Amino acid sequence: MIRTIRAEEITKNIKEMCIEANHVLSKDMEEVFLQSARKEKSALGKQIFCQLEENLKIAREDLIPICQDTGMAVIFLKIGQDVHIEGGSLEDAVNQGVREGYTEGYLRKSVVEPIERINTKDNTPAVIHYEITQGEQIDITVAPKGFGSENMSRIFMLKPADGLEGVKEAILTAVKEAGPNACPPMVVGVGIGGTFEKCAQMAKHALTRDLDEKPSVPYVKELETEMLDKINKLGIGPGGLGGTVTALAVNIETYPTHIAGLPVAVNICCHVNRHAHRII
Repeated sequence: MIRTIRAEEITKNIKEMCIEANHVLSKDMEEVFLQSARKEKSALGKQIFCQLEENLKIAREDLIPICQDTGMAVIFLKIGQDVHIEGGSLEDAVNQGVREGYTEGYLRKSVVEPIERINTKDNTPAVIHYEITQGEQIDITVAPKGFGSENMSRIFMLKPADGLEGVKEAILTAVKEAGPNACPPMVVGVGIGGTFEKCAQMAKHALTRDLDEKPSVPYVKELETEMLDKINKLGIGPGGLGGTVTALAVNIETYPTHIAGLPVAVNICCHVNRHAHRII
């Protein structure tokens, strides 16, 4: 049975999600944020957490953006193979949703042509990742990505002999080099395996994982725990001003890779780690 979804329904949802993600911290992020605030031992670090918490409260209650950098819209779409989209193309529908969300939501338009730096004036085009799945639904994740943290991301093309220890060193290297520039406390997304572009996409997607969900692969779960502990011992701290909480979470995705390589990508996000999720 084929299910028909109108393009304007996709546009409507994308529009609302762009506004939602930029104004309200997701429940899982809010819970981990508050837990981490209680764990911070530095007096200055605690003060920074209090300021960040107040900022989140004001954004939520007054409906103003959590951050002045409202990001470039990154969209993850899982499209059921039994869905037929009617009334326009999927890509146009998504970009129209971003256009309306950023314009009507009074969100900063930050997208420019890469060399001439001419602003597109509506924050389009979005970066869209498509995945075809079973079923008759469309699973949508909208993740506005600010570039303070995006600019601190790294890809490492390791050798197979580097192994797990090489992966750990790559993650720590990326976080150390990011320092205060990624607006800590941060969330660290990691992609291991695949190819050059696959590991980067996994690292970005890992940031959108609900923090209540844990990896099913034992070594990945253990690696997340170990790396969070090691990152928090770096002393970078909230706002990069020192402290015991540098990262709120480390989320890792893996994929089989070629016998000759070990790609690792680290995509860092600031403390708000904005994302909204819906299924239509």
